[in-house]
Amino acid sequence: MATLPKDAAQAASSSQFLTDSFQRGLAHWNHERLDPAFPEADWQQTLDRDTRMLRLEGAFLESLRAEIMDEAAQAPTDVEGFIAWFEALQDDGPGQGDPLFPWIAEHATREDLTWFLEQEAAGEAGFDDLVAYTQVKLPKQAKLELARNYWDEMGRGNPKGMHGPMLDGLIKALQLDARIDNTVWESLALANAMTAMATNRRYAWHSVGALGAIELTAPGRSAATAKGLRRLGFSADERRYFDLHAVLDVKHSEAWNKEALRPLVSEDPRRATAIAEGALIRLRCGERCFERYRAELW
Repeated sequence: MATLPKDAAQAASSSQFLTDSFQRGLAHWNHERLDPAFPEADWQQTLDRDTRMLRLEGAFLESLRAEIMDEAAQAPTDVEGFIAWFEALQDDGPGQGDPLFPWIAEHATREDLTWFLEQEAAGEAGFDDLVAYTQVKLPKQAKLELARNYWDEMGRGNPKGMHGPMLDGLIKALQLDARIDNTVWESLALANAMTAMATNRRYAWHSVGALGAIELTAPGRSAATAKGLRRLGFSADERRYFDLHAVLDVKHSEAWNKEALRPLVSEDPRRATAIAEGALIRLRCGERCFERYRAELW
């Protein structure tokens, strides 16, 4: 694992977290700690390490919050106003309308698309797992919506319909080398931020917002990626993951906003600000990815 600062207090600004070494170290730790495991003799040492890493993870997430807190504070806290603000992120949020995706659809070569998908695959935090972590102890109506979303991610019980394996199939077809150590830090930071919000209950409302932002904004990017794959001759099975999300996430977003965001904010208007922060953190991290991808590909 990469060498990290000894204490979160040593890394007070976001610039100290937005580096290859920090993000790779955090990504490797997340991969290790979330994998199913067995009891170990030195579990106390592991616990000490995890405590230190949790402090660093928390400081990283707070640095991301600091970037967008003022903007999130402008979000309305009444239900109708907040839903309108949230839905407007599809057009006005950070990273929306980035020229990367029309270029992928119309001009990217197979080599370009392979590199792009390697970055996206290695930085994928696993939407199904993030939803599962986030739904713990949520109020009933929101919990049911996240359960329906999770069931869709699971192919409604059909292994061939599971979304994760669809992406794995494309990775195999393209022979992608999707590894943490081959991935730009911007993509790792996005996955690390999503994981941090979903696995820490003090950021549960942030995670609801971040996941909702994915559902809201993913369809256009998925459609552009699917179009690029089709143009380059990839089969329907190989494009399936992106073809599906170009359509299904539109319905997911509508249901998420109606069945999760609306009742949560109605019950406690304070949640609106936390949800807004989570959405903006997700979109700002995505914007950094798109900027880096363009710098590498163009």
